[in-house]
Amino acid sequence: MFDDRAHAGRLLAARLADLAGEDVVVLALPRGGVPVGMEIASQLGADLDILVVKKLGAPGHEELALGAVGADGRMVVNRDVAAAFRVDETALGARAAAMARQMATWGTHLRRGHPPQPIADRTAVVVDDGIATGATMRAALEIIRSARPALLVAAVPVAPPDACAELAAVADRVECLHQPVLFGSVGRWYRDFTQLTDEDVQQILATARGQTVQG
Repeated sequence: MFDDRAHAGRLLAARLADLAGEDVVVLALPRGGVPVGMEIASQLGADLDILVVKKLGAPGHEELALGAVGADGRMVVNRDVAAAFRVDETALGARAAAMARQMATWGTHLRRGHPPQPIADRTAVVVDDGIATGATMRAALEIIRSARPALLVAAVPVAPPDACAELAAVADRVECLHQPVLFGSVGRWYRDFTQLTDEDVQQILATARGQTVQG
């Protein structure tokens, strides 16, 4: 069990210590992945940025991952779930497009107008505080893969074994500190799993840039 997200980030940073000194950008999924990513970026001397991706819930069962969509509109769909719920592909595409527009606006808000970090030809480390189904992280990895990084790394403190195995099909390297078979939920593996606000994320990003958030 991790004390909190910062503790998990420090442990992950130790696992990724061989990347120190390389041209690394750490891409954290908000909100929970950002304090994890901050610790990794700090210890590796890397840039920190956010990667806005959101899970698509199944109709009437939002907790069940139908897939995920990124701010650029890229979508990953769990075909088995889509078939089980007889999801209309056209309606799903329209829903994903609307979500992508909302997330692009949210990403700009969290960065407080700062541009996204460049990714091409760099080592990209995609980070979250844990994964359950893996749909959101898979979408994040596919989005970043399309930006042509030199190396694509997925790093999470905790995830089920099958989810980690699926990430290995997308990422060049997967680092997962704990892979419990009886998973439950991500929060189960933290003593302190306090939910973050947008302001928390803005403050962490500002600290990574050496700035102070005003107002």
